[in-house]
Amino acid sequence: MTDIHRTSNGTSSKSTSKAAKDESLEYKMEIVWGNVLAHCVLHAIALYGLTDVAWKSNVKTLLFATVLVFVGVMGVTAGPHRLWCHRGYSAKLPMRILLAVCSTLAFQNSIFTWARDHRAHHKFTDTNADPHNAKRGFFFSHIGWLMVKKHPDVIKRGGGIDCSDLLNDPVVYYQHKYYYQLSLIITFFLPTYLPHYLWGESIWNAFIMAGITRLILEYHIAWSVNSVAHMWGNRPYDESIDPAENMMVSLFGMGEGWHNYHHVFPFDYRASEFSWKLNPTTQFIDLMHLLGQAYNLKTVPKDLIKARAQKTGNGTMYEQLNRQKVGQVDAENEKGYTYDY
Repeated sequence: MTDIHRTSNGTSSKSTSKAAKDESLEYKMEIVWGNVLAHCVLHAIALYGLTDVAWKSNVKTLLFATVLVFVGVMGVTAGPHRLWCHRGYSAKLPMRILLAVCSTLAFQNSIFTWARDHRAHHKFTDTNADPHNAKRGFFFSHIGWLMVKKHPDVIKRGGGIDCSDLLNDPVVYYQHKYYYQLSLIITFFLPTYLPHYLWGESIWNAFIMAGITRLILEYHIAWSVNSVAHMWGNRPYDESIDPAENMMVSLFGMGEGWHNYHHVFPFDYRASEFSWKLNPTTQFIDLMHLLGQAYNLKTVPKDLIKARAQKTGNGTMYEQLNRQKVGQVDAENEKGYTYDY
């Protein structure tokens, strides 16, 4: 293997673009009006929360809601994303249960569904088989994909991705089986009840701020990885793909904005070349490693990262060298590595 990830599905960008164009002629977008209504209502409540309820709420409630935003984001980034989807590291049962609870708080589908869709996103990045194809525009990749029926290619080609390993984990199996019951308790009931019980916040204020407004803010942070980080930023590792290094997305997304690196080396548990650079998720996993909960942390050798960046990057991270020479180094260093997800 001499080229890790040119267009994520192994085809040239030109042929991918042509295929996507041909497929789009046969596809008629169908709006799911129930989803549109649900998102409109939730966003209206969040706007009401930010402009009115926030000023009437206890400061403790606002701090609690803010903490929950990042707990939910971390639950997804460390759990369904880096652990279960990409298998960037392994975790013992207590940590897996903790991550399952935190990802349920985020209310972004079950671990199985999230990881399955994300594997399709990586395998078919920015084609019609990508659930949130950024080539269909910012709005679609940010939130619009949740308001329409999936493109037939997402179902057809995504259905061929092996996800049997996911349900072999009992934590994933039972979280998927009882997802909506768990979500009712973890996503909505506890964030509403705890502020009322612990410091006397009104049920209404707690529900609006720690329940709904918190959830919408969390959503937009997650959606920005699909939209913002696929459109704006630097591409030091592979300039031929759309995913980019975006510092703002990393700042709010707990380290998920180093997206050019991540799409080139998806199995690296750090999702970045640098563990310390706006990457709280990596630091959390490192802490769990010290506590004996995380193990088998996968990383990419520095020389392989450099060789790849010199070969396909834009030259901003590592100076580009002679292509033939770098190709020889790249081929040697890539032995033993797979890049499925």
